[in-house]
Amino acid sequence: MINQQSSFSDKHIMTDLLSSQKFETGGYNTSANECACPCLRSDIMNILNEEHQIQSEIFGEMQKRGWYPTEAADQSKINQVKQKFAGGA
Repeated sequence: MINQQSSFSDKHIMTDLLSSQKFETGGYNTSANECACPCLRSDIMNILNEEHQIQSEIFGEMQKRGWYPTEAADQSKINQVKQKFAGGA
């Protein structure tokens, strides 16, 4: 039997954590949308909010370390989106 130890970098672990959080929030979101019991829906929404907070913290740490770079949005694209959604309100 070969003993292979795999070691993952911090970046790899954080990327996996972020992906897991995205998956979890999707599941809780679906559950909240389809829940008929107001009390249970409230509990699910609280959990969903907590999971989004965790996701935000992981994302922030990755951004700080340069592992999840984001670009500033072009002002013309921002204006296009504003116009698109202002018309439907």
